[in-house]
Amino acid sequence: MLPSDVNHFRLLLGVNLVSAWRRMLSLREKSVFLMGVIGLFLVGYAGLAYGIFFSGLRFISRFPGLGGLLVERLLFLLFACLFALLLISNLVISYSNLFRNREASFLLTLPIPNDVVFRWKFIESSVLASWAFVFLIAPLLLAYGHIHHVPWHFYPATLGLVAMFVLLPGIAGAALSVALARHLDRKAFQVLLLFGIGLLVGLVFFRSQPKAVSEEMLLESRVLVVIDRLLDNTRVVQFPFLPSYWLSSAVQNWMEGALAAAWFHAGVLASYTLFFGVLAMTRLGDPFREAAGVVQSRGSVFSRWKWFQLREQALALRPVRRDLLEEWFARIPGLPRDVGAMMLKDLRVFWRDTTQWGQTLMLFGLLAVYLLNLRQFTRQMDQAFWISLTSFLNLGACSLNLATLTTRFVFPQFSLEGRRVWVIGMAPLGMARVVWWKFATATAATLVLTLGLTLLSCRMLRLDLAHTVYFAMAIIVMTVVLNSIAVGLGTLYPNFRETNPSKIVSGFGGTFCLVLSFTYIVVSVVVLAVGSPWGWRGDEDQPSRAAFVWTVFVLGSALAAWFPVRLGMRRAAVMEL
Repeated sequence: MLPSDVNHFRLLLGVNLVSAWRRMLSLREKSVFLMGVIGLFLVGYAGLAYGIFFSGLRFISRFPGLGGLLVERLLFLLFACLFALLLISNLVISYSNLFRNREASFLLTLPIPNDVVFRWKFIESSVLASWAFVFLIAPLLLAYGHIHHVPWHFYPATLGLVAMFVLLPGIAGAALSVALARHLDRKAFQVLLLFGIGLLVGLVFFRSQPKAVSEEMLLESRVLVVIDRLLDNTRVVQFPFLPSYWLSSAVQNWMEGALAAAWFHAGVLASYTLFFGVLAMTRLGDPFREAAGVVQSRGSVFSRWKWFQLREQALALRPVRRDLLEEWFARIPGLPRDVGAMMLKDLRVFWRDTTQWGQTLMLFGLLAVYLLNLRQFTRQMDQAFWISLTSFLNLGACSLNLATLTTRFVFPQFSLEGRRVWVIGMAPLGMARVVWWKFATATAATLVLTLGLTLLSCRMLRLDLAHTVYFAMAIIVMTVVLNSIAVGLGTLYPNFRETNPSKIVSGFGGTFCLVLSFTYIVVSVVVLAVGSPWGWRGDEDQPSRAAFVWTVFVLGSALAAWFPVRLGMRRAAVMEL
């Protein structure tokens, strides 16, 4: 690295650190109470997660002869799944941060080396994609070390291992985003990409199929052999060339006191991280510049296909008229034309942003995996306790998925109007009506998804009609409230300077929205579970208590839905543009 490159990188890093520090100070001066609430939530989450992990690991460890094997396999499986999720997250965020970001486009016009620009955007994307992983995994490792009474040096060593581990998916995600941006318009690349995705999905589906237990296995007297056969599908995460294997082996060997083996796996992880890190930092600058030029110059990734060229020619020869979407919106009864135009604009902006619908597809992929594994829970659905526990856990999973949708896609909608928000503010529609119709549109769109997910999951769990109607009504109420929180806080804490939705969500308002959504979900699920009309032992029938609890839930949810939207409409009405 040349001295001039070091100076340029130091300048970029210093400017952004000072800017971030000043934003923190401004937030503290703006609302100390809200920052205290967020800080309290983070501390509370860390303590709650530590308690849950500690209780779970201690419960598993109590099984004589089996606890160690189960904890070991769970650790390998956890880090392998998190590595895959980090890779996808880094790919999506890196593509957005490198090729759909105004700062990156501006920096490429300055007399700054391409490698320096790429290094800074890589660090920014990696931190944005990985901080939640570190925050999630820290309580688990603390509980793991506490149960096994590890020495003090286990914790700093584990921190260093995790830091090296999160860099590898960041490097891979950045490199893949550059390759994707550069070659996405090529037909051969698109065909290979679809073939690879289909092959991967088929392989995962084939490997996840449960295997029948043979009579020979049932007669096996060695328990460890039986458990190992039952966990046969998890052997893939113990492949020695996986980074998750190096991290898991290093952590376990360090816990057991086998420092030589721990240092070996830590050295393997460090060598791969340094090798690919140096390779990416010194060789991807010019390909990044070339890919950025290709992305900005091409019109569509399908431009090389004959069917797309014929379609464009037909559209050019066709007389100018409203397209199909405009005709659909015009046919909606009772929908004002100005509101329909705004909704159509939001839909087109969402579709034109690759990162937006790309993350949507990733989320639906995770939901598909969740639904495919629900059938495994129906084997113990013959007892009232397990029926209640599984059904309310499913309600919590569906509502958390809803909170992910509202926080990630609904909250930044008002901020994405950008510095041209004054155009909408000067229009006859009015800013207050804009906020109201954004809330109505988001509620209708997310309700279709979450209600369908709830009904499908209840069917896969083989719940009766009464349970299905109960949870469907609950998810309808929660959908209205969570969309109200996202729209209201998105209007109260807008960020018109940022065009990247991921960065908008990662700010103060997005964090506060996530805190409130999570708090509301936990309180609602606990209240509904306590007031369940079926009880938890099967011999209880308490319609009076269930009616009282449901009334409290509906009234509290109505207040929680009205308050944020009302504040957002007031803020929009007096906003200085």
